[in-house]
Amino acid sequence: MRDLFGTDGIRGVANTYPMTTEIAMQVGRGIAFQVKDFKHGHRIVIGKDTRLSCYMLENALAAGICSMGVDVLLCGPLPTPGIAFITTSMRADAGVVISASHNPFQDNGIKIFSGDGFKLPDEKEADIEDLIFSQKMAALRPVADEVGKAARIEDARGRYIVFLKNTFPKNYTLDGFHIVLDCANGATYGVAPHVFEELGAKVTKIGVEPDGKNINHECGALYPRLMAEKVKKLGANLGIALDGDGDRVIVADEKGEIVNGDHIMAICAADLMGRKKLKKKTLVATVMSNMGLELAMEQMGGRLVRTQVGDRYVVEMMRQHHYSFGGEQSGHLIFLEHNTTGDGILAALQLLAIMIKRRKPISELATIMESFPQVLKNVRTAKKIDLDLVPNFHDTVKNMEEKLGSEGRVLVRLSGTEPVVRVMLEGRHHDTIDAMADELCQLIRKADG
Repeated sequence: MRDLFGTDGIRGVANTYPMTTEIAMQVGRGIAFQVKDFKHGHRIVIGKDTRLSCYMLENALAAGICSMGVDVLLCGPLPTPGIAFITTSMRADAGVVISASHNPFQDNGIKIFSGDGFKLPDEKEADIEDLIFSQKMAALRPVADEVGKAARIEDARGRYIVFLKNTFPKNYTLDGFHIVLDCANGATYGVAPHVFEELGAKVTKIGVEPDGKNINHECGALYPRLMAEKVKKLGANLGIALDGDGDRVIVADEKGEIVNGDHIMAICAADLMGRKKLKKKTLVATVMSNMGLELAMEQMGGRLVRTQVGDRYVVEMMRQHHYSFGGEQSGHLIFLEHNTTGDGILAALQLLAIMIKRRKPISELATIMESFPQVLKNVRTAKKIDLDLVPNFHDTVKNMEEKLGSEGRVLVRLSGTEPVVRVMLEGRHHDTIDAMADELCQLIRKADG
């Protein structure tokens, strides 16, 4: 059992364990210790979102890295996929993102990329924990000219903007498009508006005034309704809502209807298949993706393979089996042809390119799949729950699965970041699966006491 790292790096309330400056400094030292084996001239990139606590954690990480004789390249506020890009572009040994993604401002987190731009594998994270808690690094303190230094990459945003624009077909323009763009007061605020405007779009901006405390606050990909309403009011062509660290996107069509990651994946997968760019005709998604996506892939002559929840597991499956496209219902979309991690701006650009090529609005493109009714309920528990010990739980789930048959699913999982049990059911009839979800939630609450 790991103490620091969860399903997506380290995360918690800032300035409380494990998101303290003391731990951040030790994590910095651990990352630096790992990369020093590879080559001379070691460098680690650090980026962050717009949270108030990013300043103290950035300085602590940088201090820890420099104390091990490794140099730091500071990017300032930049989306998570931007740090993955800068890490590989600068030929750095690793990249670190200080962000709690879609969480509220009081939380923060640390995500680590290897030099190849992919998130650090579980075993490497475990090695860092071992280095921290075993005190193996205590006696290793470079002195004099062996201490590392920190420098700022002044044009990090500009580099990333150019990279993103280069993923958009060069013979296309966004002239005539009106886009409502919600940056969630997060890391994309200084990047996304420039990308779409420089490609020719008229952009109505929301969530581009971060104050350290308003990141993800009733805006962005978790709260897309504000963006969707503005699309309808202004008669815009498309709404784009990004999350706090910019690795996910949710869109609204020209009617103000929300289009989630499943529908975006179906649209993009069909386009990739048509261009013979969807390797092995396979889309990778998680267990949370709707059954309708699976049917849509079958109808277009492809297939869907599923992983556990978490974009890192989608990427791992893609790399292991040489697939090219995958994502999550929540809006993480990974185009391995372009970047190593989910990228909300990049995904929106691919969607816009399809709109131009097909000469169709999103509302029409989204009909490529029909979503089954889906119910998701969260049960917050006082203590960690072992589902195997919940009376009648597994028998109840089995009976529900038999009733739903091939036209439904039951999925119950523990959150990797908080004491929450997530109950998800899918089926043809909403009332049926809603009642089933309530029954499972009651069993869990009763066992929690």
